[in-house]
Amino acid sequence: MTPEQLAEKILQALTALVDDGTITVDGGLPRELKVERPKNPEHGDYATNVAMQLGKRSGLNPRRFAELLAAKLDSDDAITAVEIAGPGFINLRVAADAQGKIAQAIVDAGPAYGSSDSLQGQAINLEFISANPTGPLHLGHTRWAAVGDALARVLAKAGAVVTREFYVNDRGAQMDKFGASLKAAAQGQPIPEDGYHGAYILELAERIVAEVPGITELPDAEQTVAFREAGYERQLKEQQAQLEHFRTKFDVWYSERSLHEQDGVGHAIEKLRGQGHLYDDDGALWMRTTDFTDDKDRVLIRSNGEPTYFASDAAYYVNKRERGFEVAIYLLGADHHGYVNRLKAIAACAGDDPEHNIEILIGQLVKILKGGEEMKLSKRAGTIVTLAELVEEGGVDPLRYTLCRYPVDSPLTLDIEEMTRQVSENPVYYVQYAHARLASILRNADDLGIKLDEFDPGLLSHDREGDLLRALAEFPRIVATAAELREPHRIARYLEDTASAFHKFYDSCRVLPRGDEEVEPVHKARLTLVGATRTVLANGLDLLGVSAPERM
Repeated sequence: MTPEQLAEKILQALTALVDDGTITVDGGLPRELKVERPKNPEHGDYATNVAMQLGKRSGLNPRRFAELLAAKLDSDDAITAVEIAGPGFINLRVAADAQGKIAQAIVDAGPAYGSSDSLQGQAINLEFISANPTGPLHLGHTRWAAVGDALARVLAKAGAVVTREFYVNDRGAQMDKFGASLKAAAQGQPIPEDGYHGAYILELAERIVAEVPGITELPDAEQTVAFREAGYERQLKEQQAQLEHFRTKFDVWYSERSLHEQDGVGHAIEKLRGQGHLYDDDGALWMRTTDFTDDKDRVLIRSNGEPTYFASDAAYYVNKRERGFEVAIYLLGADHHGYVNRLKAIAACAGDDPEHNIEILIGQLVKILKGGEEMKLSKRAGTIVTLAELVEEGGVDPLRYTLCRYPVDSPLTLDIEEMTRQVSENPVYYVQYAHARLASILRNADDLGIKLDEFDPGLLSHDREGDLLRALAEFPRIVATAAELREPHRIARYLEDTASAFHKFYDSCRVLPRGDEEVEPVHKARLTLVGATRTVLANGLDLLGVSAPERM
């Protein structure tokens, strides 16, 4: 029995009390209610404070309300005990056979277990990397690559229709500096002081000269453009390959250039003008964002006719909404706090609800330690630690899991040696080892010829079995909460708690028969529980983009 199923039983009992006139509830009963696991397991399997919520609306003392509800619930065979505590809390204990059924349900559901409809059908655009195609992806991008991809998986598991988007900053002065840097490197000249430095520029320039015959023979201005475009194409492919290796998928690689080439800026300005929040001043076009909590109005078109970066931001938001996305989520770096109000102001100026149609998540900085020293310099980029180097040092699984394990609004210091140690104190190893151990138990059962052709859920009556079953039953709720709060770190913490519950169960309950012992129904029941636990750990790791190894 899942918490949701128990909540439904409580709601049915309340409905019966209303129907027979025992209670009346001003405003009617809620459509749904929640039950929770008590902090102290001695208080029961689950608890609800519904009597305290509805008591006054019924004209009853909450404890009296609880007594009436308890009497109704006490007749349900799936509930073995109902106890009232304090001013009206209701503690419940679930029958072993009712609780144990969740194990078979999880095995039957397989990869689908954990899905919910809490965000059913909601169209979400999740933009979680915005970068120039002028160099390798760096440490900041790495955090968003892991967290953003995990968030997308969690949102989809909760029923949302998610589009993962990478915003390619392929327009502006930085692109021109990139082209000039490559041209200088190819000609053996000093790279401009404000250009791009690092070994990768020399390597890329050599590739371009080898792959684009005659490029160095072009006139100077044309040559700069040619190097810029050739470098853009190759650097973007390298970024895509790095992210694919990091198990980070993007559905859309959206070009900033395309907004301008297809007059997306002009189109957005006309739409925004129709909302009445644009005005002209000193030959420039402004958006009155101070109407919506921004600290100052923003220029869209300069007096010389050139659009600003803010104009691109506005056009990009309008474009997302016109592509049919109900919610646009932006994952931005720690230096982008100032963007929150201005982006929300764009949504408001476009006639949208800035508290619903747009969300901005700000991620804090990450430091990486190796040998006790902070990694600051890159072998190829010269000044930044790159995603590729981090993966080489730490591995995809440890890096993704560790980056996803913490709230994004917290600064993070990661120790390469600590997160790759194969010890139980290392969270990613602890969870993956639990999955491998579960897989090993099931392989051994198969080698012994044990067929799971029967399952008696009532045999899962040991306290440790109950703890594990209740942990497994929480998974759909954890996923839904992680999706609604945009907090994929909740999945990692849940997996660690569930792995702990499994190890305690395995230490207390013999799963496989010893020696010449006969295979008893209890062995099969426990093997079903093992299979269910393996499913949950595998599904949870998949949400984080982390592998679930069969052997370790």
